[in-house]
Amino acid sequence: MAKRQIPVIVLAGFLGSGKTTLLNHLLGRSGGSRIGAIVNDFGSIEIDAMSVAGQVDSMVSLGNGCLCCAVDTSELDGFLDRLARPAARIDVIVIEASGLAEPQELIRMILASDNRNIVYGGLVEVIDAAEFSGTRERHPEIDRHVAIADLVVLNKTDRIGDEARESLTATLTGLAPGTPVVTASHGRVDPDLLFDRKPRQERTEAIRQLSFEDLCTGERDEDLGHHGHLHAAYESVEFISDDPMHPRRLMEFLDSRPEGLYRIKGFVHFGVAGHRHKFAVHAVGDFLRFYPSAWARSEKRATQLVMIGAGIDARALRDGLDACRDTAAPSSGEDDRSMWGVLRYAQS
Repeated sequence: MAKRQIPVIVLAGFLGSGKTTLLNHLLGRSGGSRIGAIVNDFGSIEIDAMSVAGQVDSMVSLGNGCLCCAVDTSELDGFLDRLARPAARIDVIVIEASGLAEPQELIRMILASDNRNIVYGGLVEVIDAAEFSGTRERHPEIDRHVAIADLVVLNKTDRIGDEARESLTATLTGLAPGTPVVTASHGRVDPDLLFDRKPRQERTEAIRQLSFEDLCTGERDEDLGHHGHLHAAYESVEFISDDPMHPRRLMEFLDSRPEGLYRIKGFVHFGVAGHRHKFAVHAVGDFLRFYPSAWARSEKRATQLVMIGAGIDARALRDGLDACRDTAAPSSGEDDRSMWGVLRYAQS
């Protein structure tokens, strides 16, 4: 069975954009998933660390400076090692970058890590909708930060009107073509967009005491109202195929992922002679990994994918994947070479 890797998500954005609020929101709606947080404060008083203390399963605060300024990645590796150790039972790691951090360097450090228990989970760039123009004047590098993001969260949209929100969304889409832009207020982004939440355990007791998370989730859902449901900001599209997938056609589909598609997860059955493995797939933004493993003896060999994004065309996605089905009889020659594109992204 393929060894599961813990996704590491970088939460970036300039000072005051609402990163800590968003992180606290994720912590309160984790759905049973264990979150490990690395809070990268700038300054000697760790205000952000204080605000999440007690709500996170395992937290490391760097303090007094930007993590991305470190010349050696060994320090970050040490923190990731602590959170990714099996005994910690962490499901996802979130690095809340300093408002003055360089996100591209953080991404480089994660990708360069020797820790085989982790995998890059994407860059989430948080934008203050009310202060974007002023921030852009003071920090023109924000354009570059948006351009490399895997997901852009336009936060504090409750402070601007509909026309301004549409204009700002168009500006951000122009800075990062193809990257999904999700609007939010008070950092309320559905965690399912960022990581897989564990389903709540069904309990047999007719009456049980509500957990703290039950209470918090109920209160927040009431505050949001019907029209403020978090899932309204994105779409989830499922694809299932009993036919094996053609490796080259699937790689062409993945290499030209449509605009707005943020995450792809699931399993792929190729059925190519000599490569009869089950391939788990993890894609976020432009990042892609396959994890080969053996099929269980009684497991049905089929492709099952879930695609998550904002403003995506569900029918076009399914049509694109339908075109990747391989109904021809497998052979060992050309078909074997067609797997090379897949194996380039395979985690051994």
